[in-house]
Amino acid sequence: MTIQLHKSSIKKQSSITITGSKSESNRLLLLQALYPELEVENVSNSDDSQVMQKALASEEKIIDIHHAGTAMRFLTAYFASKEGREVVLTGSKRMKERPIEILVDALNQLGAEISYLESPGCPPIRIKGKTLSKHKVTLNANVSSQYISALLLIASRLENGLELTLDGKITSIPYINMTLDLLNQVGIQTTFVDQVITVQPKKDALKTNSLTVESDWSSASYFYSIVALSPVGTEVLLSSYKEKSLQGDSVLADIYKSFGVETVYQNNSILIKKTKAVVSDFVEFQLNNSPDIAQTIAATCLGLGVKCHLTGLHTLKIKETDRLVALQNELQKLGAKIDITEDSLTLHKTATITKGVAIATYNDHRMAMAFAPLALKTDLYIEDYMVVSKSYPTFWDDLEALGFKFSK
Repeated sequence: MTIQLHKSSIKKQSSITITGSKSESNRLLLLQALYPELEVENVSNSDDSQVMQKALASEEKIIDIHHAGTAMRFLTAYFASKEGREVVLTGSKRMKERPIEILVDALNQLGAEISYLESPGCPPIRIKGKTLSKHKVTLNANVSSQYISALLLIASRLENGLELTLDGKITSIPYINMTLDLLNQVGIQTTFVDQVITVQPKKDALKTNSLTVESDWSSASYFYSIVALSPVGTEVLLSSYKEKSLQGDSVLADIYKSFGVETVYQNNSILIKKTKAVVSDFVEFQLNNSPDIAQTIAATCLGLGVKCHLTGLHTLKIKETDRLVALQNELQKLGAKIDITEDSLTLHKTATITKGVAIATYNDHRMAMAFAPLALKTDLYIEDYMVVSKSYPTFWDDLEALGFKFSK
């Protein structure tokens, strides 16, 4: 299915409510499975979080998590620690190409019994749940934070807790800190000193039985892009957000100052407003801690005619698609000159955007949503447009509320 986006302009003032962070929701859903007395409010309505909930409640021997990479990693750790439970975790064709060996090796070091059913190092995997009594493991520090978080989330239910040593330069620290902060909020004791993270086993009652998920900053990124591409004076109010967020993508508030967008925190909401024209014709950002917003920033820069150099993108190659290659392909269709390496992207200044281009989405929700704001500059098509349901099912409804015009 393809949606045609007509060149649009949006209302001067709009208000949108975004559901809970997918990252926070999936962490808390796993904690809730370990501690059933925990109540979680404002859970994400994304496909990924629904897949996570369904899998945690399932009694089936084969569980298909489709495209949900976070669910694959978190559930691998969860089922490995469930004594007496045997399960096969599988997923989409792309999921069967995504590596999980680092996490499987770490769990097996702790005493787990996990084996590969097709390609070595990738799903599907067979897990025979066991009591994990070993408590020390080492991981390379530059791996996906989801491997680290998967281990940390189950750690308090392990017999002797966990001592996790990270070897080398640590990346994605905000996501690690998010996991530790959520553990601390429910009363699980942790430390993070130098390269070593410890989680103590939890034998007594939780400190609190209820937590509310903050709205998703990754989803907010598309509205930052929309405001950046709109005339001075445009405002969008988004709820519900905290000034001191656990989410790495909250760096958007600083990054988009370069595009003339200011962020005002008020009453658990953020007011994002275009206060001036673009500040610079060249921007450079290090996105180690927030790679998921790279696609949005690149599309924004194309729309504004700004050159950008984005680094710290090595994890994008193992996402729903190779996002660096996908970005290069689709930005070039629009007339851009773009260079990529294993961990960086350089978009050169583009004077004219090609009209009427069909953007491929590669089974990647962020490709659809990152490119949609460019309808403020030109007509374009988005293929497989409902791929957005992975993280933001109401995305097109919210764009229509802002004033975007499209034909399905």
